Amino acid sequence: MRKLPTIILLCGGSAMLAACGSGGFLNRERPDEFAVQRQAPLVVPPDFNLVPPAPGAPRPSEGTAAEQALEVLFGGPAPRSAVETSALDRAGSAAPGIRSSVGDPQTNTVAKGSVTRDIIAAPEGDGQNSQAIIPS
Repeated sequence: MRKLPTIILLCGGSAMLAACGSGGFLNRERPDEFAVQRQAPLVVPPDFNLVPPAPGAPRPSEGTAAEQALEVLFGGPAPRSAVETSALDRAGSAAPGIRSSVGDPQTNTVAKGSVTRDIIAAPEGDGQNSQAIIPS
């Protein structure tokens, strides 16, 4: 009885090892990974109109990294629509030091109401008694 598991283990192990080899009872046809696609020969272009850069000359105008990213993502800067232009005109320009005065206690802010204050002041919980209501 103790020899049966040993024999099964040896047969299974030898079958797995035989599957790794190129011959044996588990021989199968495999594709040649180098013959899958033909490689076209390299061709040198007949015309080189490139001019070598002059020593110390600035690089050709490639733009900044932000401009390159916009060009790649969106195809360059798009003209603003009439609605966007109107909204920006109505909003006006921001004060130059607005970012430094936002945290100032003297800065006037918009009152969001008691609901927002209650949400922010609510104690942190595990969410077991939470519910969402979608008004219809």
